[in-house]
Amino acid sequence: MMDITAAVLARSGDNERPYGTNLPLAVRTVQLDDPRPGELLVRIDAAGLCHSDLSVINGDRPRPMPMALGHEAAGTVVAVGDQEDAGFAPGDRVVLVFLPSCGQCPVCAAGQGYLCPNGAAANGEGRLMRGGRRLSLDGQPVHHHLGVSAFATHAVVDRRSAVKIDADVPAEVAALFGCAVLTGVGAVMNTAQVRPGESLRIYGLGGVGLAALLGALAAGAQPVTAIDPSPEKRALALELGAARAVAPDEAAALPPADVVIETVGKAAVLAQAYAAARRGGRIVTVGLPHPSEMLSIPAVSLVADGKTLVGSYMGSSIPSRDIPRYIALWRAGRLPVQKLLTSISLLPDINELLDLLAEGKAVRQIVTPF
Repeated sequence: MMDITAAVLARSGDNERPYGTNLPLAVRTVQLDDPRPGELLVRIDAAGLCHSDLSVINGDRPRPMPMALGHEAAGTVVAVGDQEDAGFAPGDRVVLVFLPSCGQCPVCAAGQGYLCPNGAAANGEGRLMRGGRRLSLDGQPVHHHLGVSAFATHAVVDRRSAVKIDADVPAEVAALFGCAVLTGVGAVMNTAQVRPGESLRIYGLGGVGLAALLGALAAGAQPVTAIDPSPEKRALALELGAARAVAPDEAAALPPADVVIETVGKAAVLAQAYAAARRGGRIVTVGLPHPSEMLSIPAVSLVADGKTLVGSYMGSSIPSRDIPRYIALWRAGRLPVQKLLTSISLLPDINELLDLLAEGKAVRQIVTPF
């Protein structure tokens, strides 16, 4: 067991803004157990702030409390729980991913490890895949966030939550591949299976939406149109290569698109995205609305217009396959994900950074514990 520093959330929901004043995340000294066989002790080198973290704080995605947050990260292996583990060794650089797949259930056997029910159950209960929790505070268990809990100096993770990468990838860039890139680029390349020359429209220009834009351009989509209320984010979309970037109230005048990607996480926006696809078009949603929100669309249009509406969790990705592919595209200059970085800050600044995220003033903020 070792003492670490981690950002701990005491309650999900009922956290008033500004977070920088009310401090929903307490940066505390907590205890971290040694890794068990099949697990890794990882030093966190960089972690990204994502709306999935924010949704636990504001109660949109209730989780068991208390919980050490953070799910998008890169780190360095410090120790392995099984000395016979041939896949990892101390010193290995890794990207951490937010859904470990068991590899044995029928869903995993079908090649859909991103929908693994065993991994999802562990995440929902705030535990690791092999059972239990490795974090504690004042003798009481602290739950893991999506099997990672990366807003910390160290984490114990299941080996299936880690993908080994080359040592020369900067930590602040590598972290983005664990969620924003995996989800956004995967939605384009895996779920939508975009073909060169197809027109594509993206609703929402957070980290995932802008990663989807980069993925669409890398896949050869043309033209790519971006929609977001933020003028700053629209300007960034144009800088990254979007043909057009418009405010939501201007979107109705646009021509229908072959493929539409929705990343906002609002049922009303998903309905707009559905209407924006051409007859025979494909609509992919990666946003996570509040569970109470319901989607209303003309049922007949699914048949009469031949549209396809599909959800995409974790970009329909197999991390061990896709993260190396996306890093290769980054090396080739085709996925310049470093342009999504808004800032790099220290862990104690995390509550102020959450305010910027909630206000839509940041794309991807990185925190480092050291």
